[in-house]
Amino acid sequence: MSIQNIRKEVMQTLEKNIDSFVDRFLMPIEKIWQPTDFLPNSQQDSFIDEVKEIQELSKELDDDFWVVLVGDTITEEALPTYESWLLDLDGVTQQPDNGWAKWIRAWTAEENRHGDVLNKYLYLSGRVNMREVEISTQHLIADGFDIGTATDPYKNFIYTSFQELATYVSHNNVAKIAKKQGHKALAKMSKIIAGDEMRHHMAYTEFVKEIFKIDPSEMMLAFQHMMKHKIIMPAMHLRESFGAKGSLFDDFSTVAQRVGVYTGFDYVDILKKLNMTWEIDKITNLTPEAEKARDFLMKLPDRMYRITERIIVPDTKFNFKWMIPA
Repeated sequence: MSIQNIRKEVMQTLEKNIDSFVDRFLMPIEKIWQPTDFLPNSQQDSFIDEVKEIQELSKELDDDFWVVLVGDTITEEALPTYESWLLDLDGVTQQPDNGWAKWIRAWTAEENRHGDVLNKYLYLSGRVNMREVEISTQHLIADGFDIGTATDPYKNFIYTSFQELATYVSHNNVAKIAKKQGHKALAKMSKIIAGDEMRHHMAYTEFVKEIFKIDPSEMMLAFQHMMKHKIIMPAMHLRESFGAKGSLFDDFSTVAQRVGVYTGFDYVDILKKLNMTWEIDKITNLTPEAEKARDFLMKLPDRMYRITERIIVPDTKFNFKWMIPA
């Protein structure tokens, strides 16, 4: 049987338990938070005063912080790209009764709230040029991105396991900064978004755990492949109006590191956590090639940490079109 067919068979095996995954890792729609829970109520007399309070507090947060928040928002709003790529995996069909399609749609529905609430908050803050933000969002969706996994579910689940934890780190650090600056509503919002991302991370790591039990060598090789080629960030093609595809990502990444929202050390730490979560040092029945892949993965965090220590983050002032001077 071909590798592709084995993957399809494994996906079909996991699919038998998809309802239990949905129940464990996703929330009923009527019970989960919605964006309006965190935003001023436009039907209340206090609406204008609450908006003014947000705008006054927002002046206290510097441009670098808002650049990171804009980037996070745009990344969250590029959700159609992520859904379409996941629906194309081997073993996933888009029929209504397909278990994996059900999972992807339900996961997408939860994620959709993140970009929704952040976009509205940016609008109310008065600190950013929303038309430029919207242009960047449209570009990111139109440009799409290639994460280097093709339709391989093993590689895709490595990617989502990593990326969901990365977004948890980013939103959680935004919450810490906002709280420190007295911006309690934004801190609470970012914290609860981070909580969603952690739940989703746990789901995708569980999928990988199950695959390691069934097809350990191929799963290990997929893990090695993804880490050798590095995890590509969803915002890699970020651009402003009239800018070239991807022209803004390096500047945005520099600002995110400078603010401490997402750094090279976070990347290394996530890799360490994945190694521990999947207990790759204890996995047995590996082919010689997969054993070498495991050795590579075990040594990689320390090697990357040494490289990251030598990186100097510049303090260059960037002029993003997204920003309105405070």
